[in-house]
Amino acid sequence: RRPGSAALDLADVAAGRFDGFWEHRLSAWDIAAGNLLVREAGGAVTDVTGRELGIEHSSVVAGNPAIHPWLLRILADPGPRPSPGGDVRG
Repeated sequence: RRPGSAALDLADVAAGRFDGFWEHRLSAWDIAAGNLLVREAGGAVTDVTGRELGIEHSSVVAGNPAIHPWLLRILADPGPRPSPGGDVRG
């Protein structure tokens, strides 16, 4: 469930309320502050290919360091695979 704002979603990742977040077709103002918040809280923020997020990117993947690599794998290949908890989701 989303509050409707990428900036708020990223703030929730930074605060530990969300484990991870991703979205496409964003503008710089949607992710600039949240990018900083997540990084300062010790999280990871990249584009969907795992590259460092820059002002020119329109997609974002953010999460705690434990889940971020898993999010990148899921986004690269959205077929069925085990979730971090072990059950299979398609």
